[in-house]
Amino acid sequence: MSLSYEEKLALLKINSFSYLRADWLERLLGIFGSAQEILKQNAAALSEEGKISLQTAEHFLKAASALYAEREMERTQKTGGGIVFKGHEGYPEVLLDIKEPPLALYIRGKLGENAATVAMVGTRKITPYGKRAAARLAEDLALSGITLVSGLARGVDSIVHSAAVKNCKPTWALIGTGIGRIYPPENRELALGILDKGGAIISELPYDAPPLAAHFPRRNRLIAGLSKLVVVVEGEEKSGALITAKMALEQGLDVLAVPGPIDSPQSCGTNRLIREGAAMVMDARDIIDALPVNLKAALDTDKLYAATDKPAKLIDLNEQETKIMAAIGDGSKSVDNIALETGFDIAGLSGLLFNMEINNIIYCKDGLYARNKF
Repeated sequence: MSLSYEEKLALLKINSFSYLRADWLERLLGIFGSAQEILKQNAAALSEEGKISLQTAEHFLKAASALYAEREMERTQKTGGGIVFKGHEGYPEVLLDIKEPPLALYIRGKLGENAATVAMVGTRKITPYGKRAAARLAEDLALSGITLVSGLARGVDSIVHSAAVKNCKPTWALIGTGIGRIYPPENRELALGILDKGGAIISELPYDAPPLAAHFPRRNRLIAGLSKLVVVVEGEEKSGALITAKMALEQGLDVLAVPGPIDSPQSCGTNRLIREGAAMVMDARDIIDALPVNLKAALDTDKLYAATDKPAKLIDLNEQETKIMAAIGDGSKSVDNIALETGFDIAGLSGLLFNMEINNIIYCKDGLYARNKF
């Protein structure tokens, strides 16, 4: 059954109170039958019937009353966007299966149907290593036909979206503000680029919602929910990226992680994910190999899988890299064998190997590392 215009407006009003979780809103809808009926109640009735505190009920009704829903619709449409409602036309079906599907989504741009989506997330305090890793992985994935999903935050998110925009490929940004308020402000041009290249900017929050701290962990469930798997590039032990990874695991998705130096705080979270069973990412092929077979069939991976033919960069090797090259010799070696010969621990070695791959010093095929020909 289609929603009336009046019910859509009422849904936007009750959706505006972000402190009441979506599952509680669903519960109220089940009790009262519609958003319009909810708004007819007084705080005492909502508190008693909905089993919420009187104070929460009062704040909820105050916030709902303050939202000018008609203006929300008008302003969203003026940006070329739209608002979709749970279970109705345009609403992403994959979100119906997550914990707390949002009642409404504000969308600027477009969401491609049956897209091969991969979430790439990580720290805002990105290191030079993280920048190189995120840029290379994102570019290879975007050029292969994967739609990259991230959060438009500083650091890894910005690198990921920028790689897609640079290569004229679509990318989806799930933001922790309203779609009329891009944050951080320096990413406004990037946001326009996302829309220009066929991507989308998505939020469950009202049009002008500010960047409150509580908004960002909640939007992470949507990043995971719109993706087929999640890749964490860099992340501290208690970073938002690890929250996204946790939510992905709860949704039954695979989580992959990029290894990093053991002395880097930004790699503590990713290295721990690998230790706890997350698949290790050494190049974009590892990510594509983890996708469902039906999605891989539509991707353009010929150039990616021929990447080992690219000439290596002539760069000076440091002491650790020199030891690794000596261990590999003229043949090919597994990570375990290289670790045995160099004395490096696996986590630290994995980060070094990845860095050497980025610089085309070595390549990996079937789990074995070999030197590129200069």
